Amino acid sequence: MSDERHIDDGAYRTVREALRAATAHLEAAGVPDAAVDARYLVAHALGVERAALLRAPEHMLDDDVRRGLVGLLARRAAREPVSRIIGERAFHGLTLALNADTLDPRPDTETLVNVALALAADIHVHSGPLKILDLGTGTGAIVLALLAALPDAEATATDISTSALDMARRNAERHGLAGRIRFVQSRWLDDVDGRYQLIVSNPPYIPSAEIAGLAAEVAQWDPRRALDGGPDGLDAYRAILAEARRALEPDGLAVFEVGHDQAARVAALAINHGLVPAPLDWPLLRDLGGNTRCVAAATSGRNWKINLGIAAQGG
Repeated sequence: MSDERHIDDGAYRTVREALRAATAHLEAAGVPDAAVDARYLVAHALGVERAALLRAPEHMLDDDVRRGLVGLLARRAAREPVSRIIGERAFHGLTLALNADTLDPRPDTETLVNVALALAADIHVHSGPLKILDLGTGTGAIVLALLAALPDAEATATDISTSALDMARRNAERHGLAGRIRFVQSRWLDDVDGRYQLIVSNPPYIPSAEIAGLAAEVAQWDPRRALDGGPDGLDAYRAILAEARRALEPDGLAVFEVGHDQAARVAALAINHGLVPAPLDWPLLRDLGGNTRCVAAATSGRNWKINLGIAAQGG
């Protein structure tokens, strides 16, 4: 059935009918969470918030909206992620724009933000307002979530892609955080100066040979540079950890997102480069699936003090 027949058969006349038909269309295409995606796309076609759909289920869709919705559904059925279709993603209480040169921020990465926030109060007591370094910032998701929760912190964010840096800068301006962050084009720590109390990074960690087997929403739409961690997935960690001590204050801390089975190996790399990892069995380090998703490592054998309250406030 063509797009025009979808319009002509009246399946998308009202909000209620559009939600039902859009869900059925995406389910038939094998799209996971079809009902959720349908709500996003119907709302986007109408130019309203999703909550507005519930308030006006009998609202009539005009022909332009219906045609636009059919086009959006075709893109999602082809496995283009909803976030890329609508051009933004919600992350840790922020709405972030993204483009083809940025990774699509995902809920697992909020684990890293929560770990950093839970440890931030202890760093603040010892060192004062935080200076944060975000390596491979992409949309700016991690560093902007931290700045939003830590009003006296300042940050430097790096990326090798100028397009990604432009997007992160736009997101910083959108949320009123641009005055506390500077952006530097750099491959990891190559062009970074100064010292920081906190380094954060979600580097590429997928082994090269495994990328083709990822979900189409990832393999076809996220930039390969943001996914490909080399033969064993650890190339970026090696590059960062080799230089981390010179960029960290004497009582500094680094927090990394890692692949679901990489925590022990990344912690071992940290030890090899003179850092002291936190216990890997901390529940704090685990994602929603129970995987150890983060490695935290310090320049000294600090007494790890956790403030869960600030992480909860930040979320």
